[in-house]
Amino acid sequence: MGGGGGSSFSIKDYNEKSKDSQSRTDSGAFESEINAMLNEKLKRYNDRDSLITNQHLEDIQSIIEEEFEGSIKMKFGGSVTKHTYVEGLSDIDILVLINDSKLSDYSPKSAIKLIKAHLDFKLKDVESIKEGKLAVTVRFSDGTEIQLLPALMKGQGYHIPQRTGRDWSNLIRPDKFATKLTEVNQSLNGNVVRVVKLVKGKNSEFPNIQQLSGYHIESLAIEIFKKYPPELSKTPKAMLKYFFQKGSELVKTPIRDKTNQCLYVDDYLGKENSEKRMHASHILTKIYKKIERADNGRSKIEWEEFIGEI
Repeated sequence: MGGGGGSSFSIKDYNEKSKDSQSRTDSGAFESEINAMLNEKLKRYNDRDSLITNQHLEDIQSIIEEEFEGSIKMKFGGSVTKHTYVEGLSDIDILVLINDSKLSDYSPKSAIKLIKAHLDFKLKDVESIKEGKLAVTVRFSDGTEIQLLPALMKGQGYHIPQRTGRDWSNLIRPDKFATKLTEVNQSLNGNVVRVVKLVKGKNSEFPNIQQLSGYHIESLAIEIFKKYPPELSKTPKAMLKYFFQKGSELVKTPIRDKTNQCLYVDDYLGKENSEKRMHASHILTKIYKKIERADNGRSKIEWEEFIGEI
């Protein structure tokens, strides 16, 4: 029997195509399974008891408003307002917004002392109330921890204690940073915030001296994901891997502070390519290689170990 000019199709070709198809199927199943595990971890991170927290805040606010004249408001700050709060890892930061109160005539140190003194006297069910350079930290008997940061209102911004605690900061606009984070997050299906929470979880494993600040992690996320390659997957798994890959380079260079609170968000690491920055880069690179190894081997066990550590 004769054939025309068409191409032939061998058993070998069929087997190779079958293997390729099976490989893609296995790869898709692997991706789905790891993303499911990451999402389960995120559910636990999001399990903050808002009812208990709100009750504590009402108790604190009633005491502060009773003791001081003028307008005093309380507002979520830090990771809660940016939706990057992680239960058990992040403090609940509350801005005590002061407007036309006698507290506005005080230094940050004096304002913090006064707030602590009145809470010491009247606040109930507390384990400890500690005075720091920047804030009063209240730990309740149920384990809830709240940081109260005094802030002087001025127009659309406010002044908070400088890092030394001796004077008030320049006028800061944290809403600018939160807006930018929201913008980048929305462009990637809400996964930037999810990745930030997972990175904070991993970051918490290290000794305090080696940990990146939460604000630094959020700032890195903005820089990393504002130009995320469109051909890459927009899943927590893919973006988590990308964060550690790109972050290991970006952490070597200071990031300017968009809120005007200070010059750089990561000045605690020193100048560009400092010893601290290179050490931070080494840690992020090590994490990236661990993820890369788990991916290359399609090892669910290695991913389970990694996620379990977060």
